Amino acid sequence: MARRRGIPANRDTARGPGAVATVDRGDPTSGGRMTQTRVERDLLGEKEVPADAYYGIHTVRAVENFPIDSTTISDIPDFIRGMVMVKKAAALANVEMGVLDPDVAEAIVGACDEILVDGRCMDQFPSCVYQGGAGTSVNMNTNEVVANLALERIGHPRGAYDVISPNDDVNRSQSTNDAYPTGFRIALWHSLERLEPAIVALREAFYDKSEEFREVLKMGRTQLQDAVPMSLGQEFGGFAVTLDEELHVLGAAARMLLDVNLGATAIGTGVNTPPDYRRAVIEHLRLVTGLPVTGAMNLIEATSDTGDYVNVHAALKRTASKVSKICNDLRLLSSGPRAGLNEINLPELQAGSSIMPAKVNPVIPEVVNQVCFKVIGNDVTVTMAAEAGQLQLNVMEPVIAQAMFESISLLTSAMETLTEKCVRGITANVEVARRNVMDSIGIVTYLNPVIGHHNGDLVGRECARSGRGVREVVLEMGLLSAEEVDDILSPSNLLRPRYKGRSSGHLAAVPSEDLSDPT
Repeated sequence: MARRRGIPANRDTARGPGAVATVDRGDPTSGGRMTQTRVERDLLGEKEVPADAYYGIHTVRAVENFPIDSTTISDIPDFIRGMVMVKKAAALANVEMGVLDPDVAEAIVGACDEILVDGRCMDQFPSCVYQGGAGTSVNMNTNEVVANLALERIGHPRGAYDVISPNDDVNRSQSTNDAYPTGFRIALWHSLERLEPAIVALREAFYDKSEEFREVLKMGRTQLQDAVPMSLGQEFGGFAVTLDEELHVLGAAARMLLDVNLGATAIGTGVNTPPDYRRAVIEHLRLVTGLPVTGAMNLIEATSDTGDYVNVHAALKRTASKVSKICNDLRLLSSGPRAGLNEINLPELQAGSSIMPAKVNPVIPEVVNQVCFKVIGNDVTVTMAAEAGQLQLNVMEPVIAQAMFESISLLTSAMETLTEKCVRGITANVEVARRNVMDSIGIVTYLNPVIGHHNGDLVGRECARSGRGVREVVLEMGLLSAEEVDDILSPSNLLRPRYKGRSSGHLAAVPSEDLSDPT
């Protein structure tokens, strides 16, 4: 397919869409210094674009239209790379199908590689993450940057869209409605790849602590009431295992992202794509990304549905809820130092009060709690945006993207911080934890198989009434010998209980009136 390679002799008279004219303008922000711009044209008219910008008129309009937040697409490198991978795969598929000039395709592919390999133009995506248009601004920003980089590679000025067009060449055989979600999915996959090692590191830190604390006897608690003893190592081991579960859940959810609708174009019918293009572009995308990408079975459904995002963010929410619960436990276990549990010490990082001397707060678990709250809130955003889809398209994907990238980034940073600034430095207050066990009424549970549940109730009630310990009350009631009590309530048996019970017969209950007067 032949393409016209030259630039029109008089560019000012070539005023079709994308035609440019370079003009000088005084820059009011730089003391009137002259700056160059180029003029680009679209169906709405003309706009001046900074002469050195790789983006074009569509991006300028997007920046003007959506001054919502300071976060831009340039702040999400994974998103840029995901979109550029789509453009590269599409160019390779289009040239294979014979619908794109090989020289143009080579320039486009080379431009994509400059972004993907060399990191070129990552600052050329100034549009806001919040935007109307179902992601068209992101797609066109990508088309413009790739087109202008490609033009530069073959010696043409930026904006020479009659040579390489953002729409006709870079976006050939695509629509925002298949290019954008496909790039988004690839970007999410890579973002999740960075979250995974943060979870793994936190899990391993808890496993290390579980081994360090394996002989530290402490009281287990249910409903904030004394339950039965355990080791601090068991408690931290539980934290590790719950994170291991989250890795599996997130991995299963992430795999759903690799089923893409590329080739669907506008609504899933594949309009404006050559025969066999869909097969070709999926194969090329698989090679470009190095991921086991597959094409969606039903493109109509895949183009309108955002359920996979809901599923992935639900996994993020689940992870956030688990991590937040762990932080709650760390704060509670470290409470005190005199009037709280005080069973563990968190690293002291900063003074905790402007009025109370010597107060140090659990600031890292606190900040991670807050991050988790934000992620859980983002899940509501994703859910509502997914529900808001209408007919053949969901136009709310930009806010889904914003929420998901934010959640992944926040969780990654929070887990890294929790690992390095908190968990690795936790120490145990061994004697405090042991004393809490030995002073507890809950250890009477270990005697149940020998003295019976009813007698255990009586022992526990008397301990609560008199403030005496379980051992003393059991001996006074004559339920067991000192040797039997000391064996069952030994620290080793409390940590690793051996079954102690009577083989047959019913145990005689001590009349409750016998405990009315301990004398």
